[in-house]
Amino acid sequence: MADTPALPDRTTSVTRNVAVASLLALIALGLAWELWLAPTGQRTWALKVLPLAIPLAGFLKYRMRTYRWVSLLVWLYFTEGVVRATSERGVGAGLAALQVLLCVVLFTACAWHVRWRLKRGHAAEAEAAAADLPAR
Repeated sequence: MADTPALPDRTTSVTRNVAVASLLALIALGLAWELWLAPTGQRTWALKVLPLAIPLAGFLKYRMRTYRWVSLLVWLYFTEGVVRATSERGVGAGLAALQVLLCVVLFTACAWHVRWRLKRGHAAEAEAAAADLPAR
């Protein structure tokens, strides 16, 4: 099965757009949080969003493996959000809750994208196999 679809259908495009939007929002939130809204320490925690910039190219090119590994990576940010939402007060707790929400949206978009692409690929394989069968 090809790593990138020939012509993305509506579901594939929607899940990609949701994944890209939530990833960009997660990056923007992480930077704003650590640099301006509720900075911690010497603002070096803003570097934690750098790994989130890596999958953008893979998302835009519909690379299936990118969606797969991001669905695992996002749980690190989810865990951080849960810990900070329950341990911080004020603005930090609200930002952490927003981070958790964005992580759930990103995971859902990635999982839906992978499942849909696999289902579509299996259907295409079955269709090709049926076309190869001799008529009786």
